[in-house]
Amino acid sequence: MEELTPGTIAAMGGLVAGTGLGFAARWGNFCSLGAVEDAIFAGNYDRFRMWTLAIAVAIIGTFALDQFTSIDIGTAFYLATPTTLIATLAGGLIFGLGMSLVGTCGFGALARIGGGDLKSVVTFLVMGITAYATLSGAGAYLRIGLFPEATIPDQPAGLAHKAAEMFFGTPNMWAYAVAAIMIAAVLFSSKFRKKYKSIVAGALIGLMIVWGWFTTGILAADDFDPYRLESLTFSAPLGETLMYVMTMTGSTLKFGIGATVGVIFGAAVTTIVQGYFRWEACDDARELRRQMMGGMLMGFGGVLALGCTIGQGISAFSTLAYSAPIALIGIFSGAWLGLHFLVHGSITEAFQHLFASRGDNK
Repeated sequence: MEELTPGTIAAMGGLVAGTGLGFAARWGNFCSLGAVEDAIFAGNYDRFRMWTLAIAVAIIGTFALDQFTSIDIGTAFYLATPTTLIATLAGGLIFGLGMSLVGTCGFGALARIGGGDLKSVVTFLVMGITAYATLSGAGAYLRIGLFPEATIPDQPAGLAHKAAEMFFGTPNMWAYAVAAIMIAAVLFSSKFRKKYKSIVAGALIGLMIVWGWFTTGILAADDFDPYRLESLTFSAPLGETLMYVMTMTGSTLKFGIGATVGVIFGAAVTTIVQGYFRWEACDDARELRRQMMGGMLMGFGGVLALGCTIGQGISAFSTLAYSAPIALIGIFSGAWLGLHFLVHGSITEAFQHLFASRGDNK
């Protein structure tokens, strides 16, 4: 029997990870934009707590792999690729705006496709093409022209490494401490402690991030055919998936391609079992326009920020990369602006409403 290539092994591992995420999205109601909406309009932070739990579990697992296996997280994309904080923040802001127009992120769009949402097929296609063009096509000229690629010499690998350098201890010690604080903050809410489904879904997502590092760092490791250490993200991999489908005989499988297919598969199985699967489409041209515009913004912003709500929001955070909190600030800010624009009709009215609400609370 022919031996599997590292790319094929990585794609198989990605399929498993994506299936887990698709299940968590539909069964556990995990949604990045939903967390922002709940916080803004309902004052409910339970889905933010689920997200925080996923990050904490991912941090523990990622640094445990670094400590007890041959994986070196310093070679991970988010730590090894230099970037500028301005580009990361701007990319996150653009991504967040697009996310608000679409009603979900790239990962969420895949999960919705699994539930029968044809609108999300449009988002997937537009976002994937835009991301790939921004990465290595016509859009790359705009990206590099606006934000030249950075070179940052002699920079510690990440926040945990910087803390160990400035104070004491090891990066692993600081990482475990950060994760413990996050878990304590999440479980401090007695209301959230009773939501077992949310806790399981959040922990599962964190574990799938760890599985991604394990798959690409150990299972797909090959001295003669090295495979890059990576985990889950859903910006560039959407474009890579489309390219693979169109040029299969001349392309190689990757972790992100398997993960993209896995999310759709996991979400589809879950919704069918639950009895929630149904076909949906855009109501009118205005909604279709929002889906397309949002997909373009997410594709460009995701590549510019070097990741999406999953890529920067959890995978990069699991390594405690500098870019992760900056990207999340940008994504949350963009989503906040976009949601208020949709509700109030203009950014000016959105800010007026915000300040009026604060005045009423005094």
